[in-house]
This record gives sequence, structure tokens and C-alpha cells, in this order.
Amino acid sequence: MECLRNTWYMAMWAQDLPQGELVPRTILDEPLVLFRKEDGTPSALLDQCPHRFAPLHRGKLCGDHVQCGYHGLQFDVSGACVHNPHGDHRIAASLKVPAYPIVEKHTMLWVWMGDEPADPALIPDYSIFDAGSGYVISKRDHLTMEAHYQLITDNLLDLSHVSFLHDGILGNEDTIDAAIEVEQKHDTLYVTRRMPNVRPPGMFDLLFLQNGERVDTWFTMRWDVPCCLLNDAGVTRPGEPKEKGTGIFGAHILTPISETRTLYHFAAARQNPLPRSEAETQALQQKLGELRRFAFEQQDEPMINDQQKAYSRNGGMDSLVPVYLSVDAGPVRAARILKQKIEGERREVAQHALQA
Repeated sequence: MECLRNTWYMAMWAQDLPQGELVPRTILDEPLVLFRKEDGTPSALLDQCPHRFAPLHRGKLCGDHVQCGYHGLQFDVSGACVHNPHGDHRIAASLKVPAYPIVEKHTMLWVWMGDEPADPALIPDYSIFDAGSGYVISKRDHLTMEAHYQLITDNLLDLSHVSFLHDGILGNEDTIDAAIEVEQKHDTLYVTRRMPNVRPPGMFDLLFLQNGERVDTWFTMRWDVPCCLLNDAGVTRPGEPKEKGTGIFGAHILTPISETRTLYHFAAARQNPLPRSEAETQALQQKLGELRRFAFEQQDEPMINDQQKAYSRNGGMDSLVPVYLSVDAGPVRAARILKQKIEGERREVAQHALQA
């Protein structure tokens, strides 16, 4: 699949890579195996032994080395074969596995899929999920969706759908009409919807007044190339600044598996939570988590999967051209930025090929 390659993709939540285990992930159609060295540092190799192409994740860890479960060859974190248990134990120069730069940051594991030098400073800011950030963090979760990652990106950058698809949870009839602002800062996009003096959708009523009184509400979705999003959403009393309200920062980080599959990571951090007892806080966290997963899994996912089927029936993601509405300003801008980045990368690859 053609995607931006010289960028960071989230492979998984750091908590999902236990010490001593080999965990497979597929990113951009490339199978990877992730593991931790004995000191806890994460590593990533192509999940394919060069001998008979067996998946390395079916082997085991021997210290800092991955042992293939088929014939016992061992590879270090650079991908070099360091042990051949057969015959004269000779190790051919070609007996190696590609290694991928990997960084643990913001409680997430990020993998660099390109050939250019990997700069950890390019990882988007999700520091609100760091240990010690002071935020109340939800369960760090994920699901696999049978759809191209750009369809999910479009869904997140056009939140006008919440008034219909998530009616009663994240939106309602009052939130249909909203002022939309699109702001671009380099390769980062901010799409904001402001809805003053509305009846609060169910999730925000739980967070705030819990009595159905009217509120001002906002959604600001931050998008970083190519598919990392953070939603700043909340409510406050009509006319009051957002600093006096309460809400949620929601991480939505997409990892393209293939043309028609995406690993969707999500979690939330409470902003300005109202004072509650410990029991009330735990009950609220559980309820919010249930509503969030229901919205993603039972509402977003079936709709987006069916959109994917329409594209697939017609030949792929370039086969259909939507009839755009005013609410599509964010998705259209993001698609344009991403297209420019991919085309620029394609030109660089062509130039390097000519010079080789």
C-alpha cells in the first residue's frame, strides 16, 4: 500500500509489550515482531526468518536474541544472525533480518517505517498520557477495523456526524448547527466545532451538570501527519470560558495494517474533572469507558466498514469521489496535506534511484 513511510506509526500501547514475549504487528503490509531487551528497551524486527521465512514471533527470546521457532537461528536487535546451531555453524552475510527504529514515548510504542533517519522529536505530543501528568486516564484500548485508515481519519475530522450516528451520546439535534474553524500549523491541523447554548449530549451531561441544563460545548480535533489525532472536547455553562468547564482529551491513533485494515488505538484523559468521591469517580470512569467503546465499536465501526465495502466494490480508494459538504473542510485539507507529503516522498525515492 502507498502510505507515508518516513514517519512514526504507533505499534501498540507500551503496556501491551510484556517483558519476555514476542508480539507480532503488521504495519503498512509489513509483518513486524516486537520485544523488549532484558533492560526493558523495545526492539522491532521483520517478523520473517530469512532461512525458510517462518514468523519469528513463533519462536522465543534467548536473552536479547530472538530464536526462530523453526530451526533455532538466533538474531540480535540489529537483525544480525548471531547463532546457527547447524553443521559448521557458519553464518552467511545474507543471514540477517531488517530492524526498525522503535521508541517508547507517551506510554506508546512508535515504529519508524522509512529509510530516512528517524527523529523522535517528530512524534506527536501526547504527553497528557505520560505517567505523572496529573490527568485521570481511561483504559488504553484498541480495536481492528476492516477499513482504510483515511476513512477513519475523515470520520474523526468531520464530527458533524455525532449528531446523527452518536445521537444521545456525543451529539443531539441541538449540536447539528455548529461554527467550524480549520487552522493549519505546518503539518498539524486543528478542526474546531463550537456549539453554544445547547442541550448537553449524554456523555457530557455525565461529566458536567448531570441535570440536562443547557451548555456551551466544543470539539477541537488535532490531526498530525499521517493519522494521529487528539480530540479536545468539553462543556461549560453558557457564556463562560472553557477553562471553567470540564471535558475530555481523547487520543485516536491509527495504524495502517493494509489497504482495508486499520489498528485503532484510543484512550482518554479527563480535563478539569468536577470534585467527586472515589466511588463516584470510578463509576463515572467505567460508564464513560463503556459509552466510548460502544460509540466506536457499535456505531462508528459498522458504518465505516460498510463505506470500505463500497470503495472495494468499485476498485479501491481512488475509485469514488465524494460530493463534499461544508462540514468536509477538515478532511479535505488533511487529505491534501498528506497527498503532498506522499508525493514529495515519491519524488525523493525516484531521485535516489536515478543517482544509484
